[in-house]
Amino acid sequence: MRTVRLLSVTVLALFVVSAYAQRKTTVVEAPSTSAEQTGKVIKRKVAIGRFSNETQYGKGIFYDKNNDPMGKQALDILSAKLAASGKFILLERNDLAALLEECQKNEEKSSPIGADYMIIGSITEFGRKNVGKNGVFSSTKTQTVDAAVAIRLVDVSTGMIIYSDEGKGKAEITAKTTMGVGGQVDYDASLADKAISEAIGQLVENIINKCTDKPWRTYFLSYDNDAVIIGGGSSQGLSVGDTFNVMGKGKKVKNPQTGMTIELPGKQLGTVTVIATAGDTPETEYSIVTYNGDTPIDGEKLSDYYIIQNL
Repeated sequence: MRTVRLLSVTVLALFVVSAYAQRKTTVVEAPSTSAEQTGKVIKRKVAIGRFSNETQYGKGIFYDKNNDPMGKQALDILSAKLAASGKFILLERNDLAALLEECQKNEEKSSPIGADYMIIGSITEFGRKNVGKNGVFSSTKTQTVDAAVAIRLVDVSTGMIIYSDEGKGKAEITAKTTMGVGGQVDYDASLADKAISEAIGQLVENIINKCTDKPWRTYFLSYDNDAVIIGGGSSQGLSVGDTFNVMGKGKKVKNPQTGMTIELPGKQLGTVTVIATAGDTPETEYSIVTYNGDTPIDGEKLSDYYIIQNL
């Protein structure tokens, strides 16, 4: 009789615990990519060339590669994270054809802005699995999504890949039932978003560091008695009082081993200081500067010079 009472009490306790059982979701959050602004930040112009789905699912004969929702999703997530850093001017490339078509319909002339860097990415791994455990009085079911994203960062001026890496993300949701009472695990499409977002989040900080490691560069647009003008304006972070180094272009030599032409480091000739900025868009912005240096600038050979950020 005591054994029966003990069993009854045990079952009752399990039932009470199950009444408070709740559906549990576990998601590994991506690390924050917003860093504290330490010093002057000149925004780089970055374009995301493409983001494809290279998984086995994406290679299926029934998969529409021209309407790739997963690739577009990854592109949107990467764009949002780069924009949140506040260190880039993002340029549209994925839907550029549609934008140019709209400009033609409105009888407007469009001149796409050139990028400093281009990002090419792909989803290389994506999988979903369900794992369950059954006990005497309870059962647990976990739904897990794993994703991997690979990116290449290309310096547009040289065509060289300056950074390549792969990030992996994981998201899962768990539900537990006791004596038939508790949460249920249904198909959760948001897990794919979270897994891809985590994978991309692992790469964003390195993308930011690689793009900002190289000093920002611009060029003379005009040099005469009326004004000295350089490219770049307020949207990139230039402001009155900023000073940049003026460099004479170095000698170009060809590397016989790689066949690539290399420009040797230039010589500093002087500095320019911003006295005004103007323009409406990143494409039309410019800055009026004053030049200070012992070496005079030849206004007829402006292509022999460049202006560089003093890091």
